[in-house]
Amino acid sequence: MIRPILIYPDPELKKKSAPVKVINEKILEIVRDMAETMYDAPGIGLAAPQIGIHQRIVVIDVSAKDEEPDLIVAINPFIIHGEGEAYEEEGCLSVVRFAANVRRHAVVVVKMLNLEGEEVTCRAEGLLAIAFQHEIDHLDGILFVDHLSPLKREMFIKKYRRMLEETQGTA
Repeated sequence: MIRPILIYPDPELKKKSAPVKVINEKILEIVRDMAETMYDAPGIGLAAPQIGIHQRIVVIDVSAKDEEPDLIVAINPFIIHGEGEAYEEEGCLSVVRFAANVRRHAVVVVKMLNLEGEEVTCRAEGLLAIAFQHEIDHLDGILFVDHLSPLKREMFIKKYRRMLEETQGTA
């Protein structure tokens, strides 16, 4: 089922998520809904808090449009190592029509549980590394705009409020 994606500045996006204690049918249903919602959006990643569920669950698929989907499901993910630097443009399904360059690690090692509840480690680089960092931030109530300098963040907030007012004025 496609679920509504929370849009900034919804305060739910700033809440920290709780670890998943048991992978049961309810968690599997959330994962299915998250994947369907992400693909429908379309996006390359989605964290459970973006659909109002404060559990540490992330789905990511950075495969190209002309490739077979390659869905990664990460339950209780955390970064155990990061190295190098990437400065790439990021967007977010919860921050509509805005993108900005964000400084991240170029390579990360992520420890997580898979759908069978097994602990796995994943080494990621490039777009996948950025996606992991972006989505794990969501689990801690951090949005990519929180990584902007204070001046750029203030400019973003003013521009974004104006855009939201214009959008709501035409609705």
